[in-house]
Amino acid sequence: MDAHKQVFLEEAYELLTVLEEALLDLERNPEDKENIGKVFRAMHTLKGSGAMFGFDDIASFTHTIETVYNLVREGSLRVTPELVSLTLKSCDQIKAMLDASLTDSVADIARTAIITLEFQKYIPAEGDTKKPVQGPMPAREELPAAPENRPMTYRIRFNPHRDLFANGTNPIPLLNELKGMGECSIHCSMQDLPGLEEMDPEACYASWDIILTTHAGQDDVRGVFLFVEDTSDLSLEVIQDGPAYDHDTDYRKVGEILLDRGVIAQDDLDKALESQKRIGEVLLDAGVVEKSEICSALAEQEQIRAIRKKRAAVEESSSIRVPAQRLDDLVNLVGELVTIQARLTQYSAQKNDPDIVGISEEVERLSSALRDIAMGIRMLPIGTLFSKFKRLVRDLSQELGKDISLVMEGEETELDKAMIDKLSDPLVHLIRNCIDHGIEASSERVASGKPSQGTIMVSASHSGASVLISITDDGKGLDTDAIMAKAVEKGIIQSDAVLDEHEIHNLIFVPGFSTATTVTSVSGRGVGMDVVRTSIEGLGGSVDISSAKGRGTTITLKLPLTLAIIDGLLVAIGDAFFIIPLGIVVECVELTAEDIKHAHGRHIIKVREEVIPYIYLREHFSIAGERPPIEQVVITELGGSSIGFVVDKVVGQHQTVIKNLGKMLKEINGVSGATIMGDGTVALILDVNKLMSQAEAIEAALTNGVGSRSV
Repeated sequence: MDAHKQVFLEEAYELLTVLEEALLDLERNPEDKENIGKVFRAMHTLKGSGAMFGFDDIASFTHTIETVYNLVREGSLRVTPELVSLTLKSCDQIKAMLDASLTDSVADIARTAIITLEFQKYIPAEGDTKKPVQGPMPAREELPAAPENRPMTYRIRFNPHRDLFANGTNPIPLLNELKGMGECSIHCSMQDLPGLEEMDPEACYASWDIILTTHAGQDDVRGVFLFVEDTSDLSLEVIQDGPAYDHDTDYRKVGEILLDRGVIAQDDLDKALESQKRIGEVLLDAGVVEKSEICSALAEQEQIRAIRKKRAAVEESSSIRVPAQRLDDLVNLVGELVTIQARLTQYSAQKNDPDIVGISEEVERLSSALRDIAMGIRMLPIGTLFSKFKRLVRDLSQELGKDISLVMEGEETELDKAMIDKLSDPLVHLIRNCIDHGIEASSERVASGKPSQGTIMVSASHSGASVLISITDDGKGLDTDAIMAKAVEKGIIQSDAVLDEHEIHNLIFVPGFSTATTVTSVSGRGVGMDVVRTSIEGLGGSVDISSAKGRGTTITLKLPLTLAIIDGLLVAIGDAFFIIPLGIVVECVELTAEDIKHAHGRHIIKVREEVIPYIYLREHFSIAGERPPIEQVVITELGGSSIGFVVDKVVGQHQTVIKNLGKMLKEINGVSGATIMGDGTVALILDVNKLMSQAEAIEAALTNGVGSRSV
């Protein structure tokens, strides 16, 4: 595909995300001018860029929508839920058009035509003066306030009365004060200056046109003229507040500026446009304006152009668009560098040469810094993922006839892009379950003393080297009796089994488990929660659930920050090496013959009055050799449960570059990947989730008198 078209597609998908967010906010606050402007600008950009790069179907489609939202901007049309819903449908159709272009196919033309006709109903026929779908529009503010961290450009016309000097006022300090507020261009007009015979030496005949770009608000600017407002004619208006530089609207033409100021009439401008000369020259020759007015208009034109170019330069230099594959390649190369650095560190330790040791330490410092930077480049705010759920909650709650709001916290929390891409489906499953199973209907909520509107909260936060993502609803919670009954019915547990509340809740993650009595388009087929758990554990994370009947449910996902390079704890069993993710390691303790004797044949160890089960990795992986007299137990904590791993020795912390095992070895139980050490030795990365699940299954079998211990 042409590189320019590829850039358009990337920007178009981003614009659709912005559009959805703006529309959902607009549905809650139909009078929000900022979101109305966002929708209009997004449609305008899609139309213009689409036409430029050959996407004529998108350009034609968005032209009608842009026209409708222009009516909204002008105050002729009111935003309604129906208009928002129709616009969201149009976003889906534009996305379908973009997707079709990737496969050289054509999107549903009939659907495009139907949506276009729906939008055309909002546009009055030519000559029709009636305004469609009217309603009370908010009063326009005299001037918008300057947004935070973004300057505004004002046009100020300061025309003092003749008696200004007689009142003891000097205008020069006022003008100097304006200069101190930002970038300022001041032009003095003396067109009212009379001849010497008629001149009053104590009268003020000057007026000033001022273009001011400043972070100050309109009240601050007006405040400069506070004491002369009664003795002057003062006008203040915003002439530029756009954040970006647009080549098509670089700056306004001189004639438009003069017309906007009220210096000339439309007839004067139309006559001037018929000439081949410059507008300014024609108007001067016709005696319509003074030279000072032309100079002032030219200055305004140039200042606006300079400001926009400056902003464009800042915005273009502050970020750069890079294909994700290049970032992946960079991280892979950094991983190789980390491996070589480990080899150099090991070599320098063997040689014990101070010069080599110094070089090794410097390379280790630089590679560590480069690793952090490379990983940071791939980090994205998780809010980019959360924002997609607004539409999901809106559409599904309407489909099920429920009133549900979505609250998001911690959107600025950063996570590896690869992780974010793989999290979308599991989180969609969880939120759909909250809407369908968790939140009750409004009437049921009111009857139980709850607000009629249900709430789903999605939050994210950092916890050490992990990210915690919580999905909480204030619905009816999990029914433990129903879960137990269904588990017994499906043969998952025995009818006389005794489980605590946490164990009962975890039954919903069993494959094929569902308490739904009917199959709907949303749920009831017994898939979803087991898929969530499998997906999260595949990412090296864990899932925890807590629920209170009648109060709601919280599902917490604990995930590593990245899938590429992690800090690990290197352990050894004979000649074999293993890596345990450092983020889940709690501590290391010794395991002596006395400890084993006191356990009476059970694989448990007592640590500060807490009994912790452990797994003999030597036995689990069938590693031959003699056990050392004193072994080490690496205690880990995952999903609220603790488990130990018995190894011969703990080598120490290790920067681990994760390598896939490949198709032939990917099914090895208890191993999630591998890494290459400095001397070329391969160390296996333990899958603590699977090892823990296997240990629990074996313990359950032993408790029921079935099977034998192998770990």
